[in-house]
Amino acid sequence: MTRAQASIRVLLVDDHQVVREGLRAFLEVQPDLDVVGEAADGTAALELIATIAPDVVLLDLKMPGTDGLTVLRELAARRDPARVLVLTSYTEPSSVVSALRAGAVGMLDKDVDPAALAHGIRSVHHGQVLLQPEVTAALLAAGATPDRLSQLTPRERDVLVEIARGRSNREIARVLFLSEKTVKTHVSSILSKLGVSDRTQAALLAAKLGIE
Repeated sequence: MTRAQASIRVLLVDDHQVVREGLRAFLEVQPDLDVVGEAADGTAALELIATIAPDVVLLDLKMPGTDGLTVLRELAARRDPARVLVLTSYTEPSSVVSALRAGAVGMLDKDVDPAALAHGIRSVHHGQVLLQPEVTAALLAAGATPDRLSQLTPRERDVLVEIARGRSNREIARVLFLSEKTVKTHVSSILSKLGVSDRTQAALLAAKLGIE
């Protein structure tokens, strides 16, 4: 399979040129990762995402003008399929929670080991949620509590396990021998009972509390 056929298309969004250059230099030597563009602010990022359709966006949160949170919210409004991995040194808890609620599927510190970053890009591209321990703690501190898990039925817990594994509704239906419509109903109930707004937060809570 050729690079063009197999590569994960990555867009770099950071207002510091030296950061973008460093990321590009590392990622471009990975045989399955292809840096397809760069943006120095959120406005340029949104334009590029609409035109080049990257698979994964490495997004800084704190940028002048249109910041990372605004980008996330706009992508959610567009229902854009790009997977957004936030790469930031700005770890104030409220921003962490806001980014995840706005649609980020992962968050890593800018000082992350390069090999771990490459692995993270591959992971989120394949549907997984990627968060460092301190990020997990921040989200749980924002209101997700173990007591809420007791409200789930056994079947809902089964579905939650599969959500945490990054499986889609169709894949969950196949694994648990359910109809896709039934799975969708279970997912809606799980989100409501856990007090979270999306699958990312549900998966995070499951992973943190050792649901397996």
